[in-house]
Amino acid sequence: MPRRWLAGVFAVSAVFAALVAIFSSDSVHQLWGAMAACGYGLAVAAVLGWRKRGADLALGLSFCGALLLPLAWMAAHALEQPEVAVVATSAMSLIHHGSPYASVAALKGTQNPNAYNPYLPLMTLFGLPRAVIGGGALTDPRVWFGVVFLVVFWLALRNGGARHPARWMVLVAASPVIAFELAVGGTDVPMVAFLCLGFALLYSSPGQPCRPVLAGLALGVAAAMKATAWPAVAVAIALLAVRDGKRAVRLFTLTALAVVVVCIGPFVVRNPGTLVKNTIEFPLGLASVTSQASSPLPGHVISDTGHLGHALVVAALIVTGLAVAALLVVRPPQTVPRAVALLAATMTLMFALGPSSRFGYFIYPATLSIWLLVVVAGNRSRGQPFTPGPGAPSATPRTKHPTSPAPRPAGLCSSPSARSTRAAWAG
Repeated sequence: MPRRWLAGVFAVSAVFAALVAIFSSDSVHQLWGAMAACGYGLAVAAVLGWRKRGADLALGLSFCGALLLPLAWMAAHALEQPEVAVVATSAMSLIHHGSPYASVAALKGTQNPNAYNPYLPLMTLFGLPRAVIGGGALTDPRVWFGVVFLVVFWLALRNGGARHPARWMVLVAASPVIAFELAVGGTDVPMVAFLCLGFALLYSSPGQPCRPVLAGLALGVAAAMKATAWPAVAVAIALLAVRDGKRAVRLFTLTALAVVVVCIGPFVVRNPGTLVKNTIEFPLGLASVTSQASSPLPGHVISDTGHLGHALVVAALIVTGLAVAALLVVRPPQTVPRAVALLAATMTLMFALGPSSRFGYFIYPATLSIWLLVVVAGNRSRGQPFTPGPGAPSATPRTKHPTSPAPRPAGLCSSPSARSTRAAWAG
């Protein structure tokens, strides 16, 4: 990245952090904004003032100022958004009652929205350190959200073909997209990393076969943490079906389904009503208590007009889901970039129409888009064009790169029928 671009990224981040510190009504957000603005400001000075190693110094300053120091301070002083306590409470409930969810009877008379746990069971693991060991900075769920994100997102960059994945991992983690969300709450941060890793493992290029089992494992983990990841599974299945054939779809689907069944199945069998009440009715605004999440997004504004408005929003979400499903059947994505772009657009629309959405949810399309840009740039710099699907157009004299399929290494996730189809098309 040119130095002036990097300086611009940090400058824009500093302005955003300063605006949060000045205009936010939340004291936790204000604290992050003040600390992050200083870190980003020092990063700008480092990039512009030290030509040789200023970029690396700026990465370190932004990472410490926008993420490490705010997160450490807030974790040590228990300054957190309610969802952090919800995750910790769910872990405590799992240990003492065998379920991360409050019973239907306990929720019947409550007026506390934080008594509900809208997350799927795997999210509870991040609260176990606090439930087992007790309070403290190192047992804060946000610390473990951050550790998992750094490791998994680095793997997603590396497997996707990004250049300098460690530097990009630090830059993205220090950006307001991740740092702000992680310092104050963070439940969505590890999930989006697993989404990126899942699609990174579906890349298919010369010398880089796609790995449907590992991809199914990554996306299955995300789907077992929060239902927000389920559209990603559907998009991945459509991609594999058109590009790699039935065998790849079968391997991916069975792996993802196995992870979800192992993580969620016991709670479905034991008490399905409790699971539905917490993870379906409450996020859709159908419970007796509504979520505290608020924003000027269309879905929330319309939902607040009354029962009719809420019904219209839920209907719009259903119609959106059906439209995306139809698109996946009629015109499925044939490459990972197209699949990720479709997923990002779908999530943007879903969050805009959601009755309980807030701006923090847009971490999903934002991070997916950043990851995609980085890995596409990395692959192009190596001269590795993307391998198209069987229905891709043939090469023309005006194309910069050949569009015919590159030779595929052994061990690719494809069925014999898919390989014969590709061979016929190539011929």
